[in-house]
Amino acid sequence: MFRNLGLKLIALFLALVVWFFTSAPRREAVSERAFSSPLSFTRMSRELVITTPLPDSVNVRLRGRVSALRSVSSQNLEVTVDLSASQPGDTTITLLRQAINVPPEVEVVAIEPNKIRFRVEQLRQRAVPIRPFLAGEPPVGYITGEPSVTPAEALVSGPASQIRNFAEVATERIIMTGRTETFTQTVAVVSDSPLVRVVEPVNVQVTVPVLPVMGPQPPTTETGAQASTGGQGKKQ
Repeated sequence: MFRNLGLKLIALFLALVVWFFTSAPRREAVSERAFSSPLSFTRMSRELVITTPLPDSVNVRLRGRVSALRSVSSQNLEVTVDLSASQPGDTTITLLRQAINVPPEVEVVAIEPNKIRFRVEQLRQRAVPIRPFLAGEPPVGYITGEPSVTPAEALVSGPASQIRNFAEVATERIIMTGRTETFTQTVAVVSDSPLVRVVEPVNVQVTVPVLPVMGPQPPTTETGAQASTGGQGKKQ
């Protein structure tokens, strides 16, 4: 009975150690924790654009063992929204808990908000005039002539509702302070709408005439005119 007792005690000890470590996760406390998970919108058609604000993230509540929750972070909890089936109009997307990639021992309890509502529009293109944006004035004694832009029009792209009434785009700022002669400057073309982008050209050349002011002739005073007349009368 007592043969190999030492070996049996060592085996029993090792079995207890293995049981302790393998059963530790089951004995660990379960808790819940909230994360801010970034939203990623993918696979939308190039012919469509979202025209309403979208949230950058949603709140995701997870349940699991404390050690498992420690391995989870907001960076690896990105919520991907597939927009391949989107059509023009108002759209509502339901965020499914099964779509969030979490470890097997972690459960997704809730997503808040779990619905994302937005509007989708068709993209349209249009050619519009380019307006030079002149900032400041030349020095006293000089005036600014009518600037010219080459090319004079830009192709823009944006939502149909905005492109329909889009009148023009502008160049970046052209400083006129201190200018005393005609000059040509290469500047970028920009749109003042975040949803309308300039397709082409990216840059244009703007020629701005700067001309000296031609002073007026000195006016003839009444007194001077009378003196001139009087002098002529005396000579006669």
